Amino acid sequence: MIRLLLVDDQRIIRQGIKSLLESQADFDVIGEAENGQQAINQIEVLQPDLVLMDVRMPIMDGVAATQIICQKFPQIKILILTTFDDDEYVSQAIRFGAKGYLLKDTSMDPLANAIRLIHAGHTHLGPGLIEKVIAHISDVYPTKNSLVPPELAELTPREKEVLHLIAKGANNKEIAKTLFIAERTVKNHVTSILTRLNLRDRTQAAIFAHSFLSVFDNNL
Repeated sequence: MIRLLLVDDQRIIRQGIKSLLESQADFDVIGEAENGQQAINQIEVLQPDLVLMDVRMPIMDGVAATQIICQKFPQIKILILTTFDDDEYVSQAIRFGAKGYLLKDTSMDPLANAIRLIHAGHTHLGPGLIEKVIAHISDVYPTKNSLVPPELAELTPREKEVLHLIAKGANNKEIAKTLFIAERTVKNHVTSILTRLNLRDRTQAAIFAHSFLSVFDNNL
């Protein structure tokens, strides 16, 4: 059972989302909050597995709450669920630790799938959102025209191949098939890559690597 906390300043929206989520046998909505501060207070008591977080809310918005929650409760995963696909919201939420970002017009099946993936340790961005993150990541990582960071030199040839495929959007199963290696081996390579590059998760790795696709294409 996946224990969920809903955070949205509109009660009718929370009721609608709750009704949809509770139609799934493996979801349990254990609490609701109408702003980021209430969400933090609820988390301290309820300890949910995953938080569905709106962005624009009074008192404390969802991006600020995400930063605090990810620092204070790193075991709790956050999925941003909002009507706003503003580039800065998307990139900030992911940089602060959100594991996913979806728009509220997402249908139930993709939403449920995203929740399960994030709960299992994956990341998930809605259609077109990865491009928004990449477009606004220049203040975090260099562009593809900049000098290649020295950390890349620490990767093994196989790790560079894995990172190259991550940048192109391949999942672990697809990487394993492409490189003719076991999926478990791919997972080990991904873990090593994140450690060597000091990245939080696969989404950050994809963003980082995407900036250097031309480097990989010229050297692989």
